Amino acid sequence: MGRAFVYVIIGGGVAGGYAAHEFVKRGVSQGELCIISEETVAPYERPALSKGYLLPEDPARLPSFHCCVGSNEERLAPKWYKENGIELILGTRVKSADVRRKTLLTATGETISYKYLIIATGARALKLEEFGVNALDATNVCYLRDLADADRLVDVIQSSSGGNAVVIGGGYIGMECAASLVINKLNVTMVFPEAQCMARLFTPKIANYYEEFYQSKGIKFIKGTVLTSFDFNSDGKVTAVNLRDGTKLPADLVVIGIGIRPNTSLFEGQLTMEKGGIKVNGKMQSSNASVYAVGDVAAFPVRIVSDTRRLEHVDSARKSARHAVSAIVDPANTGEFDYLPFFYSRVFTLSWQFYGDNSGEAVHFGEFDKTTFGAYWVNNGVLVGSFLEGGTKEQYEAMALVSRVKPRVEDLGELERLGLEFALSVKEKPSPAAGESIVVGGGGGGGGSGGVGVVVEKPLYGWHAAAGVIVAASIAAFAYWYGRRRRRW
Repeated sequence: MGRAFVYVIIGGGVAGGYAAHEFVKRGVSQGELCIISEETVAPYERPALSKGYLLPEDPARLPSFHCCVGSNEERLAPKWYKENGIELILGTRVKSADVRRKTLLTATGETISYKYLIIATGARALKLEEFGVNALDATNVCYLRDLADADRLVDVIQSSSGGNAVVIGGGYIGMECAASLVINKLNVTMVFPEAQCMARLFTPKIANYYEEFYQSKGIKFIKGTVLTSFDFNSDGKVTAVNLRDGTKLPADLVVIGIGIRPNTSLFEGQLTMEKGGIKVNGKMQSSNASVYAVGDVAAFPVRIVSDTRRLEHVDSARKSARHAVSAIVDPANTGEFDYLPFFYSRVFTLSWQFYGDNSGEAVHFGEFDKTTFGAYWVNNGVLVGSFLEGGTKEQYEAMALVSRVKPRVEDLGELERLGLEFALSVKEKPSPAAGESIVVGGGGGGGGSGGVGVVVEKPLYGWHAAAGVIVAASIAAFAYWYGRRRRRW
């Protein structure tokens, strides 16, 4: 038994949904496209699971957050796929893949053949057992990666009101879940081995701000240690969490957020791998010309940092999926994927955005005891990244643009003094002509010491700057809207 399609998407997460939307926008014919997903529902905006889905009042529920509402576009409910002739094969696992023969074998025994394949399999949550800790399938030990995980977590939250919750991990999932748990009136303790939260992204100073804010909400932190074992009751539920430093924490609920691993096993030995994912070029095309990879599973060239990276964030999933479809359908008019790394989060009343790269020296600005502050990262005299908490639409657009333009910085002290005004001044300058250098930032104009000492990199051509303005402004504008209008997601 088998079926054949021109295009097949394996994976029904964010990237799969956005790829399908792009195919339809580009005129895919009915019957040409198939999506195979292990989940039992149509693709949805996964960020909702750690935010609005966990709220005690008016929680987000499907169909409200199906793709592509996260980018302020139409909602792709199951009816949409049917109306557009897209075969949606749900609740189905792909057992094996043969990229040479261009076939997929499902767990039900069906063979699906394709002309072009988009791998959007995403990643799975790392399990405690991979680190030598056995949870014995306790029902109150929860992960959060898909809708089934979220439903299970909601059930445990509702049965643990007023109890003790322990969150293992200080990254995205840990921080967002901890905020949701305390809103649900649980006593929350976060445990992680690093010296600070969000250690891969935040500086110690930025992390300290968020940790103090969390503490003001009643959340406790235990840092520099790890989970080693659990105590169980006669029903098999966890009653306590034991840490390496000897601490025992009472627990009615445990949330595990210790990272993810890309789902690449179907294609190992068939496609080139790099940095834990499937290596692709600037068209999101793998080492097999008929196979593309997008989202968390793709290791792609990030031109602005001159490095191949695998980015675990919804914005990258959305944009890489659209780019892959463009490269498949209209290769002659599709350039290299020129992505500006972008991360954001919203918890409580806080909302931050990060753009670019956090390498080099961090220059903080603003008052950290107020609501708006940020940082720039300067590497070898070039501004390569920026972070802003509590910004306006205009300010976020400026931070995105300055990270895209990558101006040279000769005086870190002056950059710190100018702070947010530096990014705003770059935004307001006209695009330079080819090969021209321009001075950016405020300052005294005429000669002498009144200059700011910050200049735009010389090989910045007009079309580069114009493209940067469009891309950076669109990213920041969407993110600001997303934060203001869809705070539950």
